Amino acid sequence: MLSFQEIEKIVEKSAKVVNHPSQPANLYAPIDYMLSIGGKRVRPILCLIIYNLYSNNLDRNVIFPAFALEVFHEFTLIHDDIMDKSDTRRGQPTVHKKWNDNVALLSGDVMFILSYKYLAECPSFCKSEVYDLFTKTAIEVCEGQQLDMDFENKSFITMDDYLGMISLKTAVLLACSAKMGAIMAGRPQKECNALYDYGYQLGMAFQITDDYLDTFGDEKVFGKKIGGDIANNKKTWLLVEAFKRADSAQKARLSEIMSIGLWQKETKIQQMQQLYVETGVKDAALSVIGDYYSKAMNALAPAGLNEEQTARLGFFAEKIIGREK
Repeated sequence: MLSFQEIEKIVEKSAKVVNHPSQPANLYAPIDYMLSIGGKRVRPILCLIIYNLYSNNLDRNVIFPAFALEVFHEFTLIHDDIMDKSDTRRGQPTVHKKWNDNVALLSGDVMFILSYKYLAECPSFCKSEVYDLFTKTAIEVCEGQQLDMDFENKSFITMDDYLGMISLKTAVLLACSAKMGAIMAGRPQKECNALYDYGYQLGMAFQITDDYLDTFGDEKVFGKKIGGDIANNKKTWLLVEAFKRADSAQKARLSEIMSIGLWQKETKIQQMQQLYVETGVKDAALSVIGDYYSKAMNALAPAGLNEEQTARLGFFAEKIIGREK
């Protein structure tokens, strides 16, 4: 098996060798920009790691479909940043800030189309199955994003509401990435499904980690301003859990904090951070992330992996949920 670093290099190289037309510049330059400003690339890396559990033959028929996952993910980020009115991404101006909303929308649309172009490179024996999985996942991600926006206009949602939303917005794409690697390796359905479940549970942990870092991360490391979720009253795991844990006085404070306008954003963020600590939500988030990590590893049992293969996926899981950005 290749090392984690070797697979990272393959993914990074694929991001650099993809050729787009140079004109119209306002259509393609934002795509190149978005792909050049970094990112964790966890989805193509996971796809290739799982494929590599079974085969060392990582050619373009596997690398390009894996990269399609990243192109699709970057498309969602461009559009998410418009919806969230985010100014920075990975420490750099977002596409809609560097250009404008119209440019960002259209460049994002092209990225979505390009993801299918790269997906078409997958081995012919599994092309139909890969297309069906990817298409189903793409629709689910959009459903999750819509729920996320809908929830911004609600004063309260349940934890089941929240978990259902992130399962679509985040978890299914990591699950798809894992299963795609197994499908392209020609693995039996039982193994593919087990690896899907691993990716799904890992995706749940990944999103809650993201919620946590948006509130308690190091802004210089995280790559964007801390507290954006709080400022926009986004229904994160922390906020939903705070409503569950809060007594009547704390619930009143929660509502008061959420009513603070953006012109007092820093005050709003500080007060909410304090309340999350006071209610035990900060520590509870870390505990839940650990629980989802355990679920992810337990999901691998039906896959019949050997000790080395399991350790590889354990290392990957620890790396992405123990991150600081």
